[in-house]
Amino acid sequence: MARIAGVNIPTNKRVLVALQYIHGIGPRKASEIVAKVGIPNDRRVSLLTDLEVLQISEMFDRD
Repeated sequence: MARIAGVNIPTNKRVLVALQYIHGIGPRKASEIVAKVGIPNDRRVSLLTDLEVLQISEMFDRD
């Protein structure tokens, strides 16, 4: 399981959907984050690299 912003997000979901498990993140914000990091919309959380998880975490820290 990936842990982003203190929340364990499910690994079998698409990143776009899994980010919405974090409180305050809806479909629009999740798609903005995925676009800024450069992750394809169909990528699953289990296929994320450590660098991509780190980039997503840094997006939460900045915003």
